[in-house]
Amino acid sequence: MIANFKNIVLVPTDFSEVCTNAASQAIDTAKLLNFKVVLLHVVNSETKAYLKEENLPEESIIHRLKVLAEDLQGKSGVVVEYLSREGSIFTTISDVAAEVGANLIYLGTHGKAGIQHFTGSFALKVVTSSTVPVVVVQMRPNKGYLDIVLPITSDLCTPEKAAWATYISREFGATIHILVIGDAGDLIYESAHEIARILDKNNVKYTFKEAEKHSHFSKHTIDFATSNNYDMIMIMTSPDNKVVPSFILGSYDEEIIFNTTQIPVLCVNPRELKFDIVG
Repeated sequence: MIANFKNIVLVPTDFSEVCTNAASQAIDTAKLLNFKVVLLHVVNSETKAYLKEENLPEESIIHRLKVLAEDLQGKSGVVVEYLSREGSIFTTISDVAAEVGANLIYLGTHGKAGIQHFTGSFALKVVTSSTVPVVVVQMRPNKGYLDIVLPITSDLCTPEKAAWATYISREFGATIHILVIGDAGDLIYESAHEIARILDKNNVKYTFKEAEKHSHFSKHTIDFATSNNYDMIMIMTSPDNKVVPSFILGSYDEEIIFNTTQIPVLCVNPRELKFDIVG
């Protein structure tokens, strides 16, 4: 049993290369922020099928977690713990995040290798079920998060966007690069400028880019991040409804999350962030 810890990064893993890359990036973040890392394997039907095919006992999962945790901790000095839990990756990851008090989840996505499906709609369900921010990574190595793109595609949750951008900037020492399409509409344009105003009052480093009209916003966002060699894209999902705490992702979100440049994407479900910012 893992006791609650003030600052925890949770990393689901199916022991694939991309999940190990996610764990390595989580280690880098944990070292920067003085967090602890918790590795999680969800034992589901895919795990059981794999164990049966390989003629392995279920205890082998704990052994693999232990070996990975010891290797990561030995190389980094970051505290790494681990656990396995039977269930569905769609709900169990979020449940465990709440149980251990995780502040952040690192999710590695891949197409083929690995025991479980951590790609496509499977990964999206993990993102949208999470009550904490999820960093989605592929195989691209981590080079820090000093420059983060914040595309503004709606006027929803403006205070939350500003609060999270402020928080992330403080934690990573990052510059926030606000991106808005020039003809996006008055409300979106005003929202982007309101976010910039709040960042300015909170002494957050930022830039403001008003792009020309573009029919493929996700492509423009990825091209913008790629051409400037930026480190991360931050997106916020949209509330599905105001009663049930579930969320939806637009098609542009999916294209950004699974971008071929493999830029890490920080996905935040809008909710109250409990720290003071200058309004």
